[in-house]
Amino acid sequence: MPKNVLLAPPETVMVRCENLVKIYKSDGVEVMALQGLDLTVERGELMGIVGASGSGKSTLLNMLGGLDKPSAGSLFVDGKDLLKFGSKELISYMRDTVGFVWQNNARNLIPYLTAVQNVELPMLLRGAKNRRRQAERLLDMVGLSARKNSMLGQMSGGEQQRVAIAIALSNNPRLLLADEPTGAVDTKTAAMVLDVFKNLNRELGVTIIIVTHDVKLSKSIDRVVSIRDGKTATEMIRRHSLSDIASLDQLPDPTRPDAIQESAQEELAVLDRAGRLQIPKEYLSALGIKGGDKVRVELDENGILIKAGDR
Repeated sequence: MPKNVLLAPPETVMVRCENLVKIYKSDGVEVMALQGLDLTVERGELMGIVGASGSGKSTLLNMLGGLDKPSAGSLFVDGKDLLKFGSKELISYMRDTVGFVWQNNARNLIPYLTAVQNVELPMLLRGAKNRRRQAERLLDMVGLSARKNSMLGQMSGGEQQRVAIAIALSNNPRLLLADEPTGAVDTKTAAMVLDVFKNLNRELGVTIIIVTHDVKLSKSIDRVVSIRDGKTATEMIRRHSLSDIASLDQLPDPTRPDAIQESAQEELAVLDRAGRLQIPKEYLSALGIKGGDKVRVELDENGILIKAGDR
């Protein structure tokens, strides 16, 4: 096999980013939004991405949606190499493979149309048949059958966001991207919107990636990736427990409540392909270590130890 030949990821993988770099140039100044980010998302997975403002999470989402291109690295979605796409392939990808839900409803919805008309519109533009039946089915899936003929001004913020989710599903995407979908609603409504995503993920098998700054929301997602300084820093893996679940109807297998283990959310640091590790700032501060300092790295029977070095 020749060197530097990129192989498509296995069929079980929906998204694979390797050493992803994005550099923006403005007035002669270069800004690195992504600095060698690695990420793998399995097919049918629902995962969250968190990070401070400017960490690169929205830049990553735009790349996955075909709205922006990396400066370097590799990016595969649904087995396709997005870096090799021309304009025609990119349009086809955005039309057939990916769906987007924005925080700002103005980017999703047309205010003078009813809910069902909003969902029908993308299908109309694609020339799809049975549009009304399909739009009504999608609204039913997001719990809005009774509001299908309502104008957007008659609906709450949470209801409007659920219409936006139905619109994003109208092209039957294999990857659904949501950028701060609960940023403009209250906590109770945010939980309802997240439940919609969970149900769609379970019923349709669609892969869903949610960017959020909401810590409470992220704790309800089984896998959350934290991005810091343009790199994947940590992953939080949530373990199901009986105390996390409101009723037996929500159990993965309602007939086996004894199989549910004790609750835990474990945070794991991510080692990149070059062997680099991002250590949380609070850990370094506790040891009096600052960026640029030299540290001692020691191996013992319990693992790898990092200690403050001589100054």
